[in-house]
Amino acid sequence: MDAKTISLYFMAMLYLAAGVNHFANTKMYMRIMPQYLPFHKPVVLISGVLEVLLAILLVIPALSTYAAWGIIALLIAVFPANVHHLTSSKKVKGIGKVVLILRLPLQAVLIYWAYQYTFM
Repeated sequence: MDAKTISLYFMAMLYLAAGVNHFANTKMYMRIMPQYLPFHKPVVLISGVLEVLLAILLVIPALSTYAAWGIIALLIAVFPANVHHLTSSKKVKGIGKVVLILRLPLQAVLIYWAYQYTFM
């Protein structure tokens, strides 16, 4: 197995874990959502389902390119919630301000990582 394939499987596991976490910690995700977005709980659950689905699709060679584009779209879609979390007074236990600041450029890294699989 080559390094690119190992990286792809690692990415899939990351998004699978993140998606499952939306169900395990739904209230935490709801707390960081901007108030202007309606239906907080359904949005959190749907994003969790999407992360799990995209993780599974990543490891299916015929669908991995589409999954990578889906991950890019999802990362762009959740970026405003991450900015809101940083700039709001809402705190989540165990997540410090430094982590919230670092999470923003990390999303660009995650987008670049996913982009590596859009042309397989």
